[in-house]
Amino acid sequence: MKPIYSRKNFLKLLSASAATLSLSQAGVSSLFSQTAGASKMLKRKIPKTGEEIPAIGLGTWQTLDVDPDPSSLAPLKEVLSEFLHTGGGVIDSSPMYGRSEEIFGILSKDFSDMEKKKFFLATKVWIRGEAAGKSQIEASFKKMKAEKIDLFQIHNLLDTQTHLKTLRGLKEKGKIRYIGLTHFTTSAFAEMERISEKEKPDFLQIPYSIQTREAENRILPFAQEHGIAVLINRPFEEGGLFRNTKGKTLPEYFKEWDCNSFAQVFLKYILSHPAVTCAIPATSKLSHLKDNMGAGLGRFPEGKERKVFLSNLLDAMD
Repeated sequence: MKPIYSRKNFLKLLSASAATLSLSQAGVSSLFSQTAGASKMLKRKIPKTGEEIPAIGLGTWQTLDVDPDPSSLAPLKEVLSEFLHTGGGVIDSSPMYGRSEEIFGILSKDFSDMEKKKFFLATKVWIRGEAAGKSQIEASFKKMKAEKIDLFQIHNLLDTQTHLKTLRGLKEKGKIRYIGLTHFTTSAFAEMERISEKEKPDFLQIPYSIQTREAENRILPFAQEHGIAVLINRPFEEGGLFRNTKGKTLPEYFKEWDCNSFAQVFLKYILSHPAVTCAIPATSKLSHLKDNMGAGLGRFPEGKERKVFLSNLLDAMD
């Protein structure tokens, strides 16, 4: 894992980071106007339609890849129930994630129709070839027990042009509502921009965290300029950030931003970027889910406050 940036390195990056905030102060403030009440989950608009979705979602990589036995399903059902109860909606999966789509489908049967409508289902196609892609997409609908999937993404840009044709056909038929591109590495940003410039997807899914901030320099400003929604994967560096905070006390400074844990600080920094639509941390533990959801409440740093917020966070992790 790459080392966390020190305060010395942070000062070198400060001027570059400042250039990424292209919204006016008033425009940034409007993103957070709906969080005046600390008990209300932050929502963000999908630029292409104006539809609002909760800013904290739930990833399913590894966490939902379990055997479908009662002992495994019961705690996961509790997590999904709490997720909805605390204002969540976006569930992100993939055929790459083992049995995750299937397990979500099994669990979804225990929710009412009204509860199911609160889920914003996102999954992916991850295979080469038109026929194989169509077959995999059809399987995702069956596994997730869904007649409609909100967001279908092309996983890691694999065979993008082939699958775009298929997904556009499904969108025209009303089977899916949005189309996206994903990748888990920053080295793919240039290719994502090149494809997005031409194909105009509705969503991009990218890695972004307080450790991996390359997105601030190019893909987030690009998405903002082109009206593309952004999902954030790997917000905790697959748990790596918590290894850097083990045994450390959260400074009182972050209580001013309604943060009660390092997890909430990590997520609030991500969500405070005006181009970010939703972060999707994965967890199968109820306590972690409750903690993560708390990051969508209360105050968020804006404009220049983000720099101070980040500087204090890096100091706390030194």
